[in-house]
Amino acid sequence: MTRTALVTGGNRGIGLEVVKGYAEKGMKVILACRDVEQAKASLAGETMGDIHPITLDLSSHAAIDESCSKVTAIYGDIDVLVNNAGILHQKQGTEASTEELSESMQIHLNGPYNLIKQALPAMLRNGFGRIINVSSGWGSFTEGMEGPLPYAVSKAALNALTANLAKQLAASGQNVTINSVCPGWVHTRMGGKDAPRTPEQGADTIVWLGTLESDCPNGKFLRDRQEISW
Repeated sequence: MTRTALVTGGNRGIGLEVVKGYAEKGMKVILACRDVEQAKASLAGETMGDIHPITLDLSSHAAIDESCSKVTAIYGDIDVLVNNAGILHQKQGTEASTEELSESMQIHLNGPYNLIKQALPAMLRNGFGRIINVSSGWGSFTEGMEGPLPYAVSKAALNALTANLAKQLAASGQNVTINSVCPGWVHTRMGGKDAPRTPEQGADTIVWLGTLESDCPNGKFLRDRQEISW
């Protein structure tokens, strides 16, 4: 059976490697991003398989609803949802503006929650689903919440969403799970040139979780396929 995955922020960096990883596994992949032309340029010369770039604007709930309706109509139900799109405002503490915090919460929490609400009913109905939220150690209380305030707070909120929804999914009795993943400090446009990890390394746990047919963790925070503390 061919699974269908939707990956936000899939036009570069970790997201692009997740898209490629799922396509290599024979999945149909919906590459969701703001710039479809950039996505097509990133895929130029690739013979990776069944990849379909679409425009998805996480800043608008109406746009999210419209895009999800089109995806379902054209490509069918979403089996694997990867909330990877991110934004990094660099200001610390109260130097960060309320607008920067609001935008970070929209991209890292509200948008993903809307996507989950769109995809989850079919997952439960079909008895299979994998929801993977791309988070960060900067959003971990155990690691000291060390990132810039808008990023750290919104990623911590994404982790809280994961932990809370995992209880509902466990109670459903269906093979549907939700997890958060910290890809580590990755050499991407967001991570910077000094980051020690490759996008492929950052994507590995995400691809792994999305391709587990059974015995998948639920409600965990993972790095390098191992559970880490919140």
